[in-house]
Amino acid sequence: MPQGSHRTFDVAVAGGGIIGLAVAWRAQRHGLKTVLLERDARVAQGATHAAAGMLAPVSEANVAEQELLRLGLESAARYPAFVAELAEQSPLDAGFLRCGTLVVARDRDEAEALDRERDARARLGLEVERLLPSEARRREPGLAPTLRLALDVPEDHAVDPRGLAAALADAFARAGGDLRTGTPVARVTTSATGERVSGVELDDGERIAAAQVVVATGAWTQALGGIPTAARVPVRPVKGQILRLRDPAGPGLFTRVLRMDPGYLVPRGDGRYVLGATMEERGYDTDVTAGGVFELLRDASELVPGISELVLEELEAGLRPGTPDNAPALGPGALEGLHWAAGHHRNGILLAPVTADLLLASLTGAPLGELATPFTPDRFTTTPTKDVAA
Repeated sequence: MPQGSHRTFDVAVAGGGIIGLAVAWRAQRHGLKTVLLERDARVAQGATHAAAGMLAPVSEANVAEQELLRLGLESAARYPAFVAELAEQSPLDAGFLRCGTLVVARDRDEAEALDRERDARARLGLEVERLLPSEARRREPGLAPTLRLALDVPEDHAVDPRGLAAALADAFARAGGDLRTGTPVARVTTSATGERVSGVELDDGERIAAAQVVVATGAWTQALGGIPTAARVPVRPVKGQILRLRDPAGPGLFTRVLRMDPGYLVPRGDGRYVLGATMEERGYDTDVTAGGVFELLRDASELVPGISELVLEELEAGLRPGTPDNAPALGPGALEGLHWAAGHHRNGILLAPVTADLLLASLTGAPLGELATPFTPDRFTTTPTKDVAA
């Protein structure tokens, strides 16, 4: 019988990706008896497993989406304290790397677009340095001599999502949390009146009583039953193909995250590198395609020719959870006791610390504040939720 089968929990978190893990750890650390329910045999086998781990709110920012930029900047600022606290609770390395980002242009059109991006960020007070090709190559000698322009973003960093997930799972268990894998949640259960949640029901029919339920089921959110249509948050899968490479000579090919149009290269600091990622609306298809791999390697080798000498260790496709506006749903839902931490699209790793903090506020009835106001679940629903900024 699973640990805690006869307990009533304060919080049940459905979904054991990086968001569910962060929320569950934060809730358990706060003293809320929490159970984390993950459908796969191990945690973080979905989008988290395929993620590169860029913490890049400045270089990835769409300046037209200033609320999401503000959320990303706030979460990035919380990362050092987040991983430091985690290190106190678990000996596992989260792989936090202070490395900065170079955004690069390979031709004149890309260079002109990069200058526009720099100007837009400067107007927002974001720290970005324009580099001529010679200076960019001095800082990163592995770059191709055909480089036209680069932007140095010193405050964008990276983390190893797999390492971070393992550390969070370990810290959650050490804090007394009940972690159950191979446990798909079939539906949210409600009280006799249907006005508030009473817990969850698993695929095998077992019911787990919980005063509050957090939906952190990523791209599989639409399969979660028991939530009235009017109170649901629409989440769709967005496919991304990614490659993992290794330099037998060790680290040193490049040290910063490198962003290009349309992909990125992320160093792990130990001779491993992650190359990604495509953006494909393909439903739940997770096949790795020859065309996707070819395009990623072609673009990367134009930027860093030494990439062609690396060992190809892994090919993978993950499913990002996207909402209609590609921004997350955070906070209390239309059903009393139901909370959303879903739809983070390509920002799940970046937004883990701030999501954990906002969901803890939601679970404890504290104000979420203005930071969360643009991301309330009721922007997608026809049943209003309570004011989280009050």
